[in-house]
Parts: sequence; structure tokens; C-alpha cells
Amino acid sequence: MISTQTLQTPIFTAVVPSDHTELSRLLSAAVVNHQFKNLLLDDPESALENGYLGESFLLADDVRALLVSIRADNLTDLARQLSSVLVRSTYSARSAYSVSARVQ
Repeated sequence: MISTQTLQTPIFTAVVPSDHTELSRLLSAAVVNHQFKNLLLDDPESALENGYLGESFLLADDVRALLVSIRADNLTDLARQLSSVLVRSTYSARSAYSVSARVQ
């Protein structure tokens, strides 16, 4: 008699968080921890490099560069500047897409 075996191999998929999710995590960490907030405002490069409580923030290079380039005195100002630039860039990308879609 021939026996058959079923081999079950788990499949793992990498979940890549969106920049929106990562920025939300980053700002949440800054809200709950005064020391991390100060580091983020004073030296965002180090804040991103070191992460928070062993957690890292996986941001696209352009979002990371934007965050490092912002100079803000407080968390509200940082969030406002981030939001302003990201909303503008999202709008520009959508406008460019809709123009190219109409041309084709």
C-alpha cells in the first residue's frame, strides 16, 4: 500500500506598514514620552535611528528626509508641518495622475 503525506508549510508574508501608519506610531511615541519627544524635536535623525522602546520606524527615504528637515519648537508644530507637506505632495501626485489619465 502506498501512503501519502501532506506537507504543510506555513507561508509568511511581509507586511510593510504605510508611511502614514509609521508616522502615527512615531508621533504617538512622542506624545507619551517626554524624552523621546525632545529627541525627535532636537535631533530627529537620532530619534529615527534609535527608535522607541526597541521599536523602529520604517519610513520611506523621502518621508524620512522630510521629517529630518523640519524644524519645530513643539510637537503640534511638527505635526502641522508634516501634514502640510504630505497633503500637498499627495494632492500633486493625484493631480498628475488624473492629468495623465485624461491625456491617454
